[in-house]
Amino acid sequence: MKLILTTEVSGLGAPGDIVEVKDGYGRNYLIPRSFAIRWTRGAESQIASIKKARDAREIRDLGTAKEVAGQLGALKVKLKTKAGDSGRLFGSVTTGDIADAVKAAGGPLLDRRRIEIGNPIKSTGSHKVSVKLHPEVSATLDIEVLAI
Repeated sequence: MKLILTTEVSGLGAPGDIVEVKDGYGRNYLIPRSFAIRWTRGAESQIASIKKARDAREIRDLGTAKEVAGQLGALKVKLKTKAGDSGRLFGSVTTGDIADAVKAAGGPLLDRRRIEIGNPIKSTGSHKVSVKLHPEVSATLDIEVLAI
């Protein structure tokens, strides 16, 4: 089955890519979750708009990615959230929370889908998260979670 991806699917491709997948995977997983649309000649016109939006979000080249990685390495991000007396959070820290905290700390604008949290952050203290800026460049970001 030929599909056009509308969002990034790990191990498969990026938005706007035309992929060939098994019928069941496409019909039962990708299409119902709006990760992909069926490929038709008319749908190919949508590929241009999807790729244009992706290019606007994506970091342009390797040099820029390394520069942003340097900025993130020097940045001290503090994230305030509700927590109990023992330091355990009510809920957990999401990638969206981290992206907002980086922006508030004066860092570059990050796409939340590029932020990778190894283990869920459910306690106060210092934590490390990875940001995949470019296929060849990843940055490590130190985040300090504080209780309100």
